[in-house]
Amino acid sequence: MAPQGVAFPIEGGCDCGEVRYSLLTEPMIVHCCHCRWCQRETGASFALNAMIETDRLKLLKNEPEWITVPSESGAGQNIARCPRCKIAVWSVYLDNPANVKEHIRIVRVGTLDKPDLFAPNAHIWAAEKQPWIILSDKVPAFEDGNYNEQDVWSKQSLERWQAVVSRDGATQ
Repeated sequence: MAPQGVAFPIEGGCDCGEVRYSLLTEPMIVHCCHCRWCQRETGASFALNAMIETDRLKLLKNEPEWITVPSESGAGQNIARCPRCKIAVWSVYLDNPANVKEHIRIVRVGTLDKPDLFAPNAHIWAAEKQPWIILSDKVPAFEDGNYNEQDVWSKQSLERWQAVVSRDGATQ
């Protein structure tokens, strides 16, 4: 989450400037994912992802192109990329219920103009992290991607999540 007192919106975009966006509010949660899929997809040791509602993510300049890539679940992941420089700016996991796919985006924190404002709330898939990465005891770490949101998410984030999963008559 962003430090207290950070003013929103906060902008981000791709490397070439073709795609620009802003986060209108703080994300619900920021995960540092250490799974092998994220390592392979990003070419890095982990991915730092901010989960936010679609209506709190404003496109400022040019529509990204969508590509579908495989995912560990087998359902795939749609990734929004700049059509020119191909930088991934956000994604949608296709194994989620339809209302979540429609109303949630997973923003690549590294594409924000001020990525240093968004430290992770949790490390997920820590069992697959690179052995030289030392995790702080101050941030919860989970062996896989499953954990009890009640233990990690803020009350406000839990309420926002419930509002998303309750849309269109669906529940989770």
